[in-house]
Amino acid sequence: MSDPSVSTPTPSSLVLGGGCFWCTEAAYRLLPGVKQVTCGYAGGTEANPTYEQVCAHATGHAEVIKIDFDPTQTSLDTLLDYFWQIHDPTQVDGQGNDKGPQYRSIILYVGAEQKAAAERSRTKAQTGWRDPITTEIVPLVKFWPAEAYHQDYFAKNPNAGYCRAVIKPKIDKLKKSTPSAK
Repeated sequence: MSDPSVSTPTPSSLVLGGGCFWCTEAAYRLLPGVKQVTCGYAGGTEANPTYEQVCAHATGHAEVIKIDFDPTQTSLDTLLDYFWQIHDPTQVDGQGNDKGPQYRSIILYVGAEQKAAAERSRTKAQTGWRDPITTEIVPLVKFWPAEAYHQDYFAKNPNAGYCRAVIKPKIDKLKKSTPSAK
């Protein structure tokens, strides 16, 4: 019997992490064809991890998002190209002031097609970075949805300090630089 708390990605979903999941979730919500974005944890060994365990580095998981998308409106390649634009994939174990392995850059693939697309996109993206890209590309074993209070965090808490100082400037910049952003 399957665990109902585990969300199983499909070919029309993508799991990745590029720092704090509140930031990546807010960024991907801007793109047309993205149906749902869910904050969660993946890439570690502990079943059903909690935020506190992940932050304490007790699970090996990264903060990630699962993007469910409509392949008739956007493509895997478009989603991956955007990934390289919204964070610094050359940073090891963190993004900006968010430090630790839970904030690492990671793409968790399902199947050979996603793996090949992720590897192609990393090769293409490397031409735009002077330092080597450190993003992990690994098979997805399980995606664990984060606690309810993490979902839609920026939309629900636009005046929180982290949202005002980190997420809002990033979203404003993405809206200006991404023609298709909502």
